Amino acid sequence: MFEELELALQSLPTKALDLAVRILITVIVFLVGMKLIKLVRRILRKSLTHADAELGVIQFLDAFVKYALYALLIFAIATNFGFDATSIVALLGSAGVTIGLALQGSLSNFAGGVLILLLKPFKVGDYITEDTNGNSGTVKEIGLFYTKLATGDNKIVILPNGTLANSSLTNASQATVRRVDLTVGISYNADIDKAKAVIREIIETDPKVFKNEDILVYVDSLGSSEVVLGARCYCSNSDYWEVRWRLLETIKKSFDEQGIEIPFPQLTVHIEQ
Repeated sequence: MFEELELALQSLPTKALDLAVRILITVIVFLVGMKLIKLVRRILRKSLTHADAELGVIQFLDAFVKYALYALLIFAIATNFGFDATSIVALLGSAGVTIGLALQGSLSNFAGGVLILLLKPFKVGDYITEDTNGNSGTVKEIGLFYTKLATGDNKIVILPNGTLANSSLTNASQATVRRVDLTVGISYNADIDKAKAVIREIIETDPKVFKNEDILVYVDSLGSSEVVLGARCYCSNSDYWEVRWRLLETIKKSFDEQGIEIPFPQLTVHIEQ
């Protein structure tokens, strides 16, 4: 027993040195592997950019290659510590079913991301509205599992790719031309023809409204305390909000100058004696 203990103590420095060498090699392999992964990702992004690939495709493939290469790096490090490659593959295979059941949602989101890139219902930079929950914003990133939207007030909304791939959505940026719909209420005592003429003149003189498209000004509805006028015109998709806000502001100022009243809700109370 003492001889075995003595032999173990004698071999301890050798084993410690061997372990230290393995750890040092592992650190070097990990650091070099990180550099190589960054280099491969940089080359991939540049190649896809030169090939005029969509930004969403670049982001998706970059994330996929990143995780795949890190998995290979960890596999290489494990084999360096003496783990048998066949045993690791067998272990991963047996654990695959369990992991797949546990990560059904993530796998569904991954498949949804692939469908989004293949079918292209939207791309990075598009303004979309997810009809199920009403989330809307500009697409900033299409990741492996989630898509990021930036709202008008600069909040980030993260939506699962599986939800986006399996639900209806509205893409407001796919067409280059967008229709501007306006509604303005005027008093029942106001001159409808005059109000319509003012609105039409404002729309026709706006520099970013398309003059070759139909411009309509009409009575949209008769409310309880107002006549609702509607107007339709067309502009470039990128100019939509600018045109819409400018038209509404100009209509309000012009109505004030022309003495056209825009009513507000009023309540008349009759007191019986």
